[in-house]
Amino acid sequence: MLGLDQKTELMKTIALLTTDVPGFPKRSGKVRDLYELPSQLLIIATDRISAFDVVMPNGIPDKGRVLTQLSLFWFNKLRAVVANHIIPAELNDLPASFRNDQFDGRFMLCTRAKPLPIECVVRGYLAGSGWKEYQANGTICGIELPAGLTQCQELPEPIFTPATKADLGSHDENISFEQAVEIVGLDMAQTLRRISLELYSAGHHYARDRGVIIADTKFEFGVDDSGQLLLIDEVLTPDSSRFWPTEKYQIGRDQESFDKQFVRNYLEQIEFDKTPPAPVLPRDIVQATREKYVEAYTLLTGQQFPWQ
Repeated sequence: MLGLDQKTELMKTIALLTTDVPGFPKRSGKVRDLYELPSQLLIIATDRISAFDVVMPNGIPDKGRVLTQLSLFWFNKLRAVVANHIIPAELNDLPASFRNDQFDGRFMLCTRAKPLPIECVVRGYLAGSGWKEYQANGTICGIELPAGLTQCQELPEPIFTPATKADLGSHDENISFEQAVEIVGLDMAQTLRRISLELYSAGHHYARDRGVIIADTKFEFGVDDSGQLLLIDEVLTPDSSRFWPTEKYQIGRDQESFDKQFVRNYLEQIEFDKTPPAPVLPRDIVQATREKYVEAYTLLTGQQFPWQ
């Protein structure tokens, strides 16, 4: 029989790639498995990892736990800005079929909400596709920026750059604010912009004081049966955001990161064509990525990762 230390070490090397609970309807996204309960939604974060909207064949052990625990941390911290879909629950509060170790730390019990059909992206720094567009046109998603900005420089103020939601295997597409208005209406688009910028500002200031720069992020929102707007899905995690270590930040170059940019950089190095099937990630990339995720959790929450 394995001892506690042996079990802990084994957990660090085994990634949970999928879940299957008979009797409960399931939908799967790039990372999460969603189970329909009688009056609620149960979200299980697996250890799957995607890059360039392609799911990798192997995962990052405990990644799902980091995403879940960080999201729960931020949902609680930011609830004064906007309501969210979280229903506080312990493992023993779930149906009996879900009360096992593989789901421990990975689940969020949620109010049902109809997701809005746009992603609410906020950019605070000139990086990624935004940097490429700025070099070509002096804009990000059509928003004009001052001349002379440098790669990874902090923007004069954060900007709201919505995107369409892509199906699994497809790429999200940046859209203008005017296009967002066409999709969700003027009042809702203005509300989403205001709330997204407030969320980003609160998260960015908190994180920067703790050694993490949130360069950009995306939020998702839904509407419950009563018509209330809710923050849903995940919040300010290494999957939904670009995290940089504050102490190593320097403009004019690519930054080291806590997020899956580490995996993206590896795929760029091997000239992955960004279409399925994806290559198997080497063991050293998997382990280093796990360490990045756990480090981000520790810095932001001030707590040791429970599954360390």
